[in-house]
Amino acid sequence: MAESQWEEIVTEFKVRYAQLPLGAGTAAILTMDNGRDHTRPSTFGPGALDSLRAALDEVEARSDLVAVCLTGKPFIFAVGAELSGVPQLNARAEALEIGISGHEQFRRFGELAVPSFAFINGAAMGGGLEIALHCTYRSVSSGAAAISLPECFLGLVPGWGGTYLLPNLVGADTAVTVIVENALNQNKQLKPAQVCQLGIADAMFEPADFLECSLAWAARIVKGEETVTRAEVDRGDAWDAAVARGRAFVTGKVKDAAPAPLRALELIELAKTADADVAFAAEDEALADLVMSDELRAGLYAFELVQKRAKRPVGVPDKSLARPVTKVGVVGAGLMASQMALLFAQRLGVPVVMTDLDQGRIDKGLAYAHGEIDKLAARGRVNADKANRLKGLITGSVSKEAFSDADFVIEAVFEDLAVKQRVFAEVEAVVREDCVLATNTSSLSVTDMAAGLAHPERVVGFHFFNPVAVMPLLEIVRGDATDDPTLATAFAVGKSLKKSCVLVSDKPAFVVNRLLTRFMGEVTKSVDEGTPFEVADAALDPLGLPMTPFMLLQLVGPAVAFHVSETLHEAYPDRFYVSENLRRIVDAGKSGIWSWDTGSQQVDPEVAELFEQGDDPATADEVRERAMSAMAEEIRLMLEEGVVAEAQDIDLCMIMGAGWPFHLGGITPYLDRSGVSERVNGERFLPAGVATLHD
Repeated sequence: MAESQWEEIVTEFKVRYAQLPLGAGTAAILTMDNGRDHTRPSTFGPGALDSLRAALDEVEARSDLVAVCLTGKPFIFAVGAELSGVPQLNARAEALEIGISGHEQFRRFGELAVPSFAFINGAAMGGGLEIALHCTYRSVSSGAAAISLPECFLGLVPGWGGTYLLPNLVGADTAVTVIVENALNQNKQLKPAQVCQLGIADAMFEPADFLECSLAWAARIVKGEETVTRAEVDRGDAWDAAVARGRAFVTGKVKDAAPAPLRALELIELAKTADADVAFAAEDEALADLVMSDELRAGLYAFELVQKRAKRPVGVPDKSLARPVTKVGVVGAGLMASQMALLFAQRLGVPVVMTDLDQGRIDKGLAYAHGEIDKLAARGRVNADKANRLKGLITGSVSKEAFSDADFVIEAVFEDLAVKQRVFAEVEAVVREDCVLATNTSSLSVTDMAAGLAHPERVVGFHFFNPVAVMPLLEIVRGDATDDPTLATAFAVGKSLKKSCVLVSDKPAFVVNRLLTRFMGEVTKSVDEGTPFEVADAALDPLGLPMTPFMLLQLVGPAVAFHVSETLHEAYPDRFYVSENLRRIVDAGKSGIWSWDTGSQQVDPEVAELFEQGDDPATADEVRERAMSAMAEEIRLMLEEGVVAEAQDIDLCMIMGAGWPFHLGGITPYLDRSGVSERVNGERFLPAGVATLHD
């Protein structure tokens, strides 16, 4: 990425002049257009800012205008700064100039002699929303998607006016939500109605005649026939409280490990008293600092993985080999199976049949799926007809004969090899020879599972993460016998399910569970040796992970975690630790380490009683060092084993399957920049300049 030559796809600001309705007068209409279709949104690079400068110079030279209007090409307003060239920047002065030049041009919309109008006709993210905020008034299309300030998500701050303009428009509380909370909540987007409700936009019109309605609205404002009123912004204690709330959120979310959201909060705090010149200069400095940070480079690397590599998985057979899937079978009707059945019905739109040992279990699974559909209907996500169709697609049977005409059958039964082998033998006896048999195993061998079958070539791993509908990763596992048509079908189905699919080889626990189990083993071992629970659990806080190790244990469930650790210990006994204390917790039926019975987090007294600890405690730094060293070693071994094609796939899996944050770049950029990779393995995982600054 860092070695590639970047060439800007220039967004041009095309100027035309039109007579506003109602005889209001002449308006300049600037359209942002990069000459590509909606799949390549308009962005702002140096060329775009030059085009904007020329367009505004032309507009300002006229004395007959009553308004200046800004809109975008079909479906797209603008999605902000062109970030592809950022890895090429190696001087802070260059980064500083990006902020200064953007401010110089954008602010002109708020300093024109006539009112300016932003007609937000489609996606408006980052600098795209900021340029709209500089305008006097804003309308938004009800069909617009993706409206946000996502900079903190990537490792930046809104650097072209957002941290000053937004809180001064709608108040600090809303600004904190949009700039910090939404960004760190996986880049949550605003819906057009929300944009209006929050006061970010002043009017909303339907897509079919959006421009015409927006121009008529602008005409009424120009003529004084319509007045836009906005709520008064509270600049007292409420502003300070909003910033404090934001800081508490960042601490809870990323343990203050990511610099960008904290810097954004400083800028929002400054916006309470500063004028535009001071505020914009502060944004410039913040932007320059962050652009020259490893965290941003890691964030951009992660973004590239998610946006591009996830959509073009490496090593996949030609999609023409994929077979059509017109019916899906799910073995099992438990929670995981029911989630899968619902997802298949929603995304593929084909009949899905669940089987289980008795009608009671099937009824429970169907009730769950139908209940989730009812929730979607109640929230307006599907209409009544769609809800009924979805319910009709999901059925159940106590007999596997129901799979006789299925094209794709996936098992979601107990994580026991013998059980899964028996299930597949039963399924193979009733399905067609070209039916794909998929397993949702999290750790067992796909090859062993298929060993006794007449057609082992049609067995493939299809590992979802919980919750199935939410987690974007799908590990697709090629067994020793899995053929190309089966693999191609699996990837085609995964794509239809809107999952990010990564091809992995048939090694124990694949990628995510293998790495999480390795580092969890080190943390648990430190407690077994005498480290206090609280110290061990907080040891990874400097990384800003989505949850602490023992919170993860609570989520996964001790029984599942223990089973996976045993599986991996059997395969790699010298590296994977099996905790006898964890075994005791499982045997006792405990749900995790922590209890909140007293109203605050504490070690469950019964768990504390079960634990037998040594007398060799470690510090938090020592626990973290040992966990990260173990991760570095394991990743190197996984790459040597060919579990995935490249380190980038490891990072993609950790981001999409474990929620590891963008500012880490997954895991390997962090190991590289912290020096752990070279200390453990003698070399980096990625070249300098990829996900980090150049050396």
